[in-house]
Amino acid sequence: MTTPVLSFSPELLLRAQGVRLLILDVDGVMTDAGLYFGAGGEVLKRFHAHDGLGLRLLAGVGIHVAVITGLDSEPVRARLRALGIEHAHYGQVQKLPAALSVLQVVGATWEQTAVMGDDWHELPLMQRCALSCAPPNAHPEVLAAVHYTTRRRGGEGAVRECCDLLLTAGGHYARLLHDATA
Repeated sequence: MTTPVLSFSPELLLRAQGVRLLILDVDGVMTDAGLYFGAGGEVLKRFHAHDGLGLRLLAGVGIHVAVITGLDSEPVRARLRALGIEHAHYGQVQKLPAALSVLQVVGATWEQTAVMGDDWHELPLMQRCALSCAPPNAHPEVLAAVHYTTRRRGGEGAVRECCDLLLTAGGHYARLLHDATA
């Protein structure tokens, strides 16, 4: 059996242990926050494949994933469709109402919720949840407020790191790694 090389502090694992819902922002978390435009003015986004696998692994162990983003673009919608994200809210500058809706739909509480974001719009959610995460490229106010700052930047595998934390805390990571390498 392959031995996991990831390690998280016992305090962090305890905080993440009962999470049943992960709420994500897009720009700066799932992407590098860059705004790219094609020659015809179309919006382009860069996502990381590792993040996608992490989100699929969460779904496979029954952890719900929701995305609440302040912007709305076809590349984001296409990526979330490809990942099978059922709970997506677009154009939400004030994210708390959308988050409350998701909590109700999935039957989760704030104590069972993790939030990953990079800017002020996520702070109201982070102040309520069991586990808050941010990539190191997040705004300083967000970095000061979160429980965990990932090693990887947004759009470069930060979401996967958060997923791995949740999988480890839930006791799934070692089995999933073994199954993938068997």
